[in-house]
Amino acid sequence: MKMTALDRILLLLTGLLAAYQIVVGIDQLSTAPIIAYTIAFGVLLVAGLLLIILGFDVLDSPVVVIVSTIIPLALSLGLVWEHLAVYRTLYLILTIGGFLAVTLTRTTSMQNRERIAGMTIFLLPIILSIQGVMNPAFALVGIGGALIGVGGLLLSFLKAGKPILSKDTILKVLPGLLLLMTIFFVAGFKFG
Repeated sequence: MKMTALDRILLLLTGLLAAYQIVVGIDQLSTAPIIAYTIAFGVLLVAGLLLIILGFDVLDSPVVVIVSTIIPLALSLGLVWEHLAVYRTLYLILTIGGFLAVTLTRTTSMQNRERIAGMTIFLLPIILSIQGVMNPAFALVGIGGALIGVGGLLLSFLKAGKPILSKDTILKVLPGLLLLMTIFFVAGFKFG
């Protein structure tokens, strides 16, 4: 499917929001969360730019499987490091192990670690908001986590040859989904 001008605009806005989050949105955190969030939003920025430049064909590259794991793993690591201090080392090991496994195998046999990262991004911000540990707006990060999960599922089923929706539909909604996900992440970190 050919990328439209609207797709490119949505991806550009996604990249601009990711760049904003890197430059402004993660001030006053400790070093490890800053590194984790910078990696996650940096990969999102580069991915958006590559999609703009190379089009949807870049999604057929086997490297996409590896790179796509970085965003949820890094985001979840930043959240755990910042809010669940007792699990920092264990989660860091799990994150590094999950990324190395995906990198070495490039198969779906290690998807449980990605699911843990996805559930962490989705549930932790919502739980922290409900408990009053964080401002209620921080729950928006969890909504962004749900959206990244939806995008990941759509692309996973597409790569497996058993798409939930047609390839054209998935590629049509992907730029808007990435922008919406980024908006929720940035708003949640900013106002939460």
